[in-house]
Formats: sequence, C-alpha cells, structure tokens
Amino acid sequence: MNPKIKVCGLTILEQTGALISLKIDFLGFIFYERSPRYVLNHLSLKDISNIDHKGKVGVFVNENINKIVEIVQKADLNFVQLHGDENQDFISELRKKLGPETGIIKAVRIGNQKPEAIHAIEKVINAQPSTFNYLLFDTDSRAFGGTGKQFDWNILNEFKIPLPYFLSGGISEENTENIQMLKQKPFALDINSKFETEPGAKNIAKIKRFKSLIKGSPEGTT
Repeated sequence: MNPKIKVCGLTILEQTGALISLKIDFLGFIFYERSPRYVLNHLSLKDISNIDHKGKVGVFVNENINKIVEIVQKADLNFVQLHGDENQDFISELRKKLGPETGIIKAVRIGNQKPEAIHAIEKVINAQPSTFNYLLFDTDSRAFGGTGKQFDWNILNEFKIPLPYFLSGGISEENTENIQMLKQKPFALDINSKFETEPGAKNIAKIKRFKSLIKGSPEGTT
C-alpha cells in the first residue's frame, strides 16, 4: 500500500510551502463559508494562485456553478471537490464549464446506519462516473466534514468501487493499519483535523511522521 496523501483545510501560506517540501500530493483549500477552515478568511485567491503545486484542490459545498468556475480560474486550482448534495445534472454542467483539465472529486458522506450508507454509495456509483475523476468517502455530518470521526470502513467492501478513491474521516497515525482490511485500497488518504493544533493550523511534524509511516520512507527524507 502506497497511497497518495492529501492535507485538507489549509489556511496558512507558510505551511503550504512546508507541505510542498514534504512532497505532499494534494493541498486542500475549503471554500465553504461555514467551515472553521474557510480559506478566504485567511488567504486571497491570488495567494492560492501563486502556490506552485499541481495538486491544489478546492472544496465546495452546494456552491453555485459559476462561482466554482470563477474560483477555479482565479485560484488556479487543479481539482474541484464537491462535498455537498450536488446531483448528477450539477456535476455534468460543471464538467462542461470547467473543461477536461480540471479534475472533479465527488464526495460520498457515509453515516453510521449501514443500509443508508450503502444506498448513498450506490446512488453515486450508479450515476455517470465519466463526469468525475475520483470518489471520496467521508464521515457524514451536519458540518459537511472535518469532524475527526471515522465511519465503518468495512462498508466499502460491499462494493466494487468504479473509480480511484480518497479515504477521509478521522484518519490518524493510530488507525492506518485498518486500511489493510479494505479489498480495494484507497488511491489517496485525506487528512485534516487529526493533524492540527487548531482549525486550519497544521502540525507539520505530525504530518511528516504520518508520511513516513504511510510511504515507508525514513523520517527526515522526502
């Protein structure tokens, strides 16, 4: 297992530089105003545009399509993560306006009730995955993520997942061994609140240890 790593909820410019030095694969910026990690409270679109990285992800929750497109262009984002209740028509229209060069990640929020969780996954998997590039599985919450809580990963073994997927929701140094029980391994691990000193402020040393644990590289190397 050698998944990529996404660090989400970034708000401090200097920390993005540190993560780039660590060769973190994806940098996540949250454009949801109700989030305690709402990036535009801390950085401008120009600040984000100036970050030299090919894995910049903008996280949106039930946002207007034209607004998403505007932010993608002004912040020079490489990926859009849809973390709300966006339906297939929405995704298809967004795909047309974004063009093929911008990747789309569709989040599926999974609750504690197994039948409901299975229905949520089936609904997305049975849609038209050709309009998006990746799935992301996260713990369901009224806050649309960032809870630090883990859902029952065994639910993912109920399906053949048709696209590479990001695994999110309470990932920490302590529970990565549980990933081994997944039949279809994640393309990437999405970490956030378990690696913070406060919302939006990341613990870079802890992320460095996590990368060493996941990638199997000696600590202190990149």
